[in-house]
Amino acid sequence: MIADRARFRHAKKIERLAGYRVPDHAFYPVMLETITTRFNFYVLDFAIREQLLQFFNDFLRCKCKNSPLCSCPEKKFAIKVIELRENGLDHRQIAAYLSDEYGIEIFPADVLSFLEESVHVLEAIADVAHLQGQDALAQKTVDHIRLIER
Repeated sequence: MIADRARFRHAKKIERLAGYRVPDHAFYPVMLETITTRFNFYVLDFAIREQLLQFFNDFLRCKCKNSPLCSCPEKKFAIKVIELRENGLDHRQIAAYLSDEYGIEIFPADVLSFLEESVHVLEAIADVAHLQGQDALAQKTVDHIRLIER
């Protein structure tokens, strides 16, 4: 999944503030627990603090009992990448947006690969929907494919 490839640009600063070693992967459980528990955001530079708070607001807010270890953050991140593509950004622009907005570094090639995989999954969903007679669902998936591929 695309979330496995996302890394925090400022992971070393987070690690120093936490007082223990954390991975730079944004969606690893240790990182998620670090930034959601006993972490003083206000010690960070303003720009880094805003990026982390935006990350928290966009990906970590859910009502699951096991939050943030419930897989909702990864799903929300994948949805965000697809939404950005459907809004007209290419894979390089998506990577730049994620870096600017959340401090997340991801290779544009990884974004492109994820989008290609998403199209294949949507094509399979459309085929199954057609077989099951769910034409509305099939049409929705075709619409999403068209937006991603443009």
